[in-house]
Amino acid sequence: MVRAMRQMMLWAVPVFVLAAGSIVLAQPGPNDMGPAIDRAGKAAVIDSISEALNKYYVFPDVAKKMEEHARKQLKKGAYDTLTTTAAFARGLTLDLLTVCHDKHFGVRYMPKEQLEAMLDTTNHPSEWEELREARFNNFWFEEVKRLPGNIGYLKFNQFSGYPEARETAVAAMNFLGNCDALIIDLRENGGGDPVMIGLLSSYFFDQPVHLNTFYIRETDSLQQFWTSAHVDGQRMDKTPIYVLTSSYSFSGAEEFTYNLKNLKRATIVGETTGGGAHPVGMHGFPNLQVGVRVPFGRAINPITGTNWEGVGVEPDIQCPAPQALMVAQMEALKSLRDKNASDPQLAAQYDWGIAGLQAEVNPVALSETEMQAYVGDFGPRHVRSEGGILVYQREDGPKHQMTPMGNDLFGFADIPYFRLQFIKDDFGKVVAVEGRYDDGHSDRSEKTM
Repeated sequence: MVRAMRQMMLWAVPVFVLAAGSIVLAQPGPNDMGPAIDRAGKAAVIDSISEALNKYYVFPDVAKKMEEHARKQLKKGAYDTLTTTAAFARGLTLDLLTVCHDKHFGVRYMPKEQLEAMLDTTNHPSEWEELREARFNNFWFEEVKRLPGNIGYLKFNQFSGYPEARETAVAAMNFLGNCDALIIDLRENGGGDPVMIGLLSSYFFDQPVHLNTFYIRETDSLQQFWTSAHVDGQRMDKTPIYVLTSSYSFSGAEEFTYNLKNLKRATIVGETTGGGAHPVGMHGFPNLQVGVRVPFGRAINPITGTNWEGVGVEPDIQCPAPQALMVAQMEALKSLRDKNASDPQLAAQYDWGIAGLQAEVNPVALSETEMQAYVGDFGPRHVRSEGGILVYQREDGPKHQMTPMGNDLFGFADIPYFRLQFIKDDFGKVVAVEGRYDDGHSDRSEKTM
């Protein structure tokens, strides 16, 4: 099952662009049209696809309607203008989606050799190459870091099904174990394996929790997925979690989000997700040079009794995807500051982070004249205007670009723990600078002539 889900994901991403709750077919390249196809060839494709749908598709009654609709459309000439296999596959997909509305379903032209290799279970020469690609991409774990205020940030673009991915996932979670809040970025995550979903989710609960159940039509069986009783490293069962989503977030990314939302274990920030909840299997027909993705089951959430198919997961805080990280950071910092209001040092650190975010939201621009007012020497500290920007240097150390934050305060992208406050006299003239640090302490340097 892991391999089938991996094939599904790697095949789906280049072909379908999922956005705004709808499906749009990507345009093929000049050499991706496939051979010409006549009416008899189209009928053969419909026959083969219908057989797979009627045997495996999660809703038998819908499968029958899809078959009837395709045959009716062929008979009345709706596909006559689609003269290549690739064009017919795209047109048939769009047509059948009007019946099933299932975002995991799709028909695609694939060369005969590719289909035969995919279906060959005894000799699959690309297995090692796929693992090498996964390792090269770090199993799609892209970024792990600490943000101001001891907020953890984890970005990964696939729930990898490779057993070898476990060590990478555990390492990422252990790095984040001491954070006071955690942001998980799924805005570019297209799905993946439920085993990885369970592994990561296990860090967020202090005991086993039922996450999801899959119903499989062919065997008329149920398969449950739970968090683990044991994790390698420190649990984060009390850590506030924020999950970032976009309209691209799909399939396994939606399950992870849907699980945590309904368990009231995370705040979802961003856009409503794509809306694909059905596990899918690949079926290929080399003689026709066509492959079809057939959803063979459905997710059943133990709390809602349903899933996110066709509707997506709606965020708790709605905002455009590009702004989701900043919104989540602000929410986390404000919540932590309120929680720790009685601790002045902690509160100061959270206020530090909030001020930095506010400066990003409302950037300050200075004219050349305004910048010149800050230029000068302040004991070991020096401020200069170079190439239209202010730079700061301490003694003979490296130079740092200054970012205005308003009210005579400047920050530094490469010194996140330090800011420079200019002190003015009653006449508005700069007389000193005060170095401010994120732990609350400061030091002052008087201006020298």
